[in-house]
Amino acid sequence: MTGVEIRVDGTGVTVPDGASLLAAVKAAGIDLPSLCSDDRISPAGSCRTCLVAADGRTVAACVTPAVPGVQVETGTDELRRLRREAVEVIVSALPPRALSDDNPSELAEVCRSSGVAPDTAQGAGGRGGDDSHPYVRLDRDLCIACGRCVRMCAEVQGTFALTLAGRGADTVVAPGTGGPWAESDCVACGGCVDTCPTGALAEPGPARGTTSAHRPPATRTTCGYCGVGCTLDVVTAGGEVTAVLPARDGPVNQGHACVKGRFTHGFLTSPERLTRPLLRRGGRLEPVGWEEALGHVARGLRAALADGGPDAVAAISSARATNEENYLVQKFMRTVIGTNNVDNCSRLCHSPSAAGLTASFGLSGGTDGFDDVERSDCLLVVGANPVEAHPVVGARLLRSVLRGAGLVVADPRAVGLAEHADVHLRPRPGTNVALFHGLAHVLLAEGLTDEEFLRERATGLDRLTELLADYPPDRVADITGVPAADLVTAARLYGEAECPAIVYGLGVTEHLHGTDGVRSLANLAILRGAVGTGRGYGVNPLRGQNNVQGASDMGALPDLLPGYGRVVDPTARARAEAVWGVPVPGRPGLRIPEMFAAARTGELRALWVIGEDVCATDPDANEVAAALDACPLVVCSELFLSETARRADVVLPVASWLEKDGTFVNFDRRFQRVRPAVPPPGEARSDFDVVHAVASAMGAGLGCPTPAAALAECGRLAPAFAGVSHDRLDREGAVPWPCRDPGRPGETKLYRDRFATADGRAHLSAAPYLPPGEHPDDDYPLILVTGRRWAHYNSGSMTRRGANIVLDPVDLLDLHPDDAHRYAVRDGEPVTLESRHGRARLVARIGEQTASGQVFCSFHFPASGVNRLTSGHADTVTSCPEYKVTAVRVIAS
Repeated sequence: MTGVEIRVDGTGVTVPDGASLLAAVKAAGIDLPSLCSDDRISPAGSCRTCLVAADGRTVAACVTPAVPGVQVETGTDELRRLRREAVEVIVSALPPRALSDDNPSELAEVCRSSGVAPDTAQGAGGRGGDDSHPYVRLDRDLCIACGRCVRMCAEVQGTFALTLAGRGADTVVAPGTGGPWAESDCVACGGCVDTCPTGALAEPGPARGTTSAHRPPATRTTCGYCGVGCTLDVVTAGGEVTAVLPARDGPVNQGHACVKGRFTHGFLTSPERLTRPLLRRGGRLEPVGWEEALGHVARGLRAALADGGPDAVAAISSARATNEENYLVQKFMRTVIGTNNVDNCSRLCHSPSAAGLTASFGLSGGTDGFDDVERSDCLLVVGANPVEAHPVVGARLLRSVLRGAGLVVADPRAVGLAEHADVHLRPRPGTNVALFHGLAHVLLAEGLTDEEFLRERATGLDRLTELLADYPPDRVADITGVPAADLVTAARLYGEAECPAIVYGLGVTEHLHGTDGVRSLANLAILRGAVGTGRGYGVNPLRGQNNVQGASDMGALPDLLPGYGRVVDPTARARAEAVWGVPVPGRPGLRIPEMFAAARTGELRALWVIGEDVCATDPDANEVAAALDACPLVVCSELFLSETARRADVVLPVASWLEKDGTFVNFDRRFQRVRPAVPPPGEARSDFDVVHAVASAMGAGLGCPTPAAALAECGRLAPAFAGVSHDRLDREGAVPWPCRDPGRPGETKLYRDRFATADGRAHLSAAPYLPPGEHPDDDYPLILVTGRRWAHYNSGSMTRRGANIVLDPVDLLDLHPDDAHRYAVRDGEPVTLESRHGRARLVARIGEQTASGQVFCSFHFPASGVNRLTSGHADTVTSCPEYKVTAVRVIAS
């Protein structure tokens, strides 16, 4: 990018092409009022408070482009007078409270710096407000109709929920639907609150007046909800969180957030938080001290070892815990217990990503950084609903599309981005592999492949070409239900793009043949030469939980050590043994489903579940509960008394993400810091401290006295992380892996020179389409797909303990009007959903987002029993459950 050189008050500055004079003035270190301006949105030039002289002409700096050689003046008496008068005009229409000490707004600061007296605000007020929303309060009397909130909602969030209503002096922000704020399309990202310069839009309570532009001292950390990895500033008072604000310089979120990261911290002070260990006595869980709880755990582990040896013990580590905590858990299992029986919830969501991406390219992470993905000229978004499940990513992708990028959405539902798509492919659930083969067939048939790349850097083309002959568009249409013409159009959009990118989610992985789905999707990028080159931005999975990538990176897997060395590889084991000083077992351990099966047969004698409500989130929940009931010792580390914790023998109270120290790895492989903003409640401890305490009770030491030391030790064992440290992250903010040297940057884009496979090539997959595990029939005629909704997260243990429950209070079943008519279901009424495995109770919501013959619901409300419906079918390679295809029937109440 070239620059523009200009002079501001005699000082030379250089700004990027296309920058405004306001950006140049800021670059010169000069503060100007700019009440209608925010760096994150387009300029408006409506308030006239940023007036400057450009080559002698008085102009609004925010809407005037910086051109080479222009001479800008800001400090003349005349310019100061004009800016002050502009502020006075705005303020004069506002009531006195606009400049009161209770409203520390941007406007109040501008008045102080401009010399505008508080008594200038003499407006009568009386326009009322809107207090209907739990997180946003509207005071119409303070609105100056600057439009910043409207532009923020449209340009940054992409929801278009706000408008300016009224005429002249009566113009005020309002929900676009015209009704109460709480009933609008608002998704509570908080962007309007952050940008409002007057306090007209504010967060209620102690956070009022705290915005992303004007904030008190705060603790910088990384969000603990989804895997996007938003950087947040946490404001506290008296040991409690009063506000959470998106960091303007956050590498992923760039000053934006979603309802969960921004507002959903009420769970911290919920009266249901666990604050003391619980021990089961006489069939009841009773509070005890840590010493007694740890002693019971240690005795139970020793008994399990005596009865069945090391493999009679297993642990489910946590994708919600830090990297350092996951590293310590797997080290404890391997060095103290002596087993590889450790797994994490990536088994239930993205283990096919790890297996498929590794087989195709050599490493388990996404191929490119999200900043590059956003620059793609064609996005293929598959089996993902980022607008709801990853809202910050969804908003950035939508901005890219609104700027002109092509968009192909492949998803059975009309999900958020689908309404903006050039082509929306709606395959029948479970037919992904056929769909991807159909797209690949067109790429080959129409010469939309990179022949040089395929010749020099890939292998397997002949076998794939032979397979694809059986997947012409017409046959794929019969299998998938996607019209052949749409398939061809989508393939051409992707194939003709200069720099295409693929983004996918759990709609690709959570299938009987999920790994085949990932590999067949990766085929498209390989055929196009769009991986490791300047001709595309590869294949990139959206991770569901905050640290699902990091938990696997740290080796919380039964067959892989930290850094993805295989436990069956003597060289990888030797490297770990050299760091740990003890032998590492060479046989892969149990996966999560195998742990439950072993518990039911009596082979597994002790199970430690860390931060996962497996009774709520795992498939075939009745069988999971039976496993926990059969296991002699179940230890659960949790924030709340979840259904899993209720079945445990020992429950250990632990810290949340806002109360601990360490790092997370986000969906595009960036290490980022996690810092404690408040102390955990009562006697709760971090998982890091708990693992140390359990090891100590077993008479063992784990080293790694601090999280920083644990990450440093991991770097000695795993070369891909050797260049990452807490100190470096404190300086730089984020570092992607691989990063092998503290003095060199991490690799945002993978495979520039060679792939990480044994032969250095990308491997095309020729796996045929195979049908899903379940099919509809006369008894169970509908297909159930489960997923996430925007207001809640996972099992809802955090989001349901706060005001999000007001925004999304019940578990809804989405079904098509034709099916609603067929089964006599009325909108808003309770229904029973039955499968071959169980039943659930939900509330019907009728609409066309879901296709006829399919229904959709979330898993955020465990009491509904949704995961009692799902089957035991799982990916044949990784054991990832087939959450996306369950045959069901609906029964009206």
